[in-house]
Amino acid sequence: MRPLDEKETTAVFEKLFKFTGNNLKNIVENPSHEGPDQNPGRYCFRLQKNRVFYVAESLVKRATNIGRENLVSLGTNIGKFTKGGSFHLTVQALSLLAVNAKHKVWLKPTSEMSFLYGNHVLKGGLGRITENIVAGDGVVVFSMSDVPLGFGIAAKSTQDCRKMDPNGIVVLHQADIGEYLRMEDDL
Repeated sequence: MRPLDEKETTAVFEKLFKFTGNNLKNIVENPSHEGPDQNPGRYCFRLQKNRVFYVAESLVKRATNIGRENLVSLGTNIGKFTKGGSFHLTVQALSLLAVNAKHKVWLKPTSEMSFLYGNHVLKGGLGRITENIVAGDGVVVFSMSDVPLGFGIAAKSTQDCRKMDPNGIVVLHQADIGEYLRMEDDL
């Protein structure tokens, strides 16, 4: 497990910034109260076998006793680097994104299952949407009872959503909590 280099850090922060905006500083500066240390440490990003982990520094210090080939996971797996070098967020990053999300979408109860099966969010299933969303922005998808369901990319702006037909795609699906069941071997 090693720290991210400059290029990797840029890729991770750009992707997180797409979903959190200026709230990215809350993720980076979040104090960690894990471990026996009296003073709260910080969270940091570490790379292990092309996967990026968000982990407390006190846990990273303890993990140095474990060999790299024996270390499977540490902290929260927020994403992975593909063979092409691009960074993709995984569903495990949802807890971080939901708390710090800049743009949010709430689904009607009738369309929650469709989203959890991996389908895009349609205008007819939209319950609420935050203002000032631009096409291409990262969006966190919630149920009407504020349970985070997943995240995706806005296909239309907030103003365009008001004018479109009920079968138009509003949010392009990227990840949802249904992946824990559908792809449990890959996670």
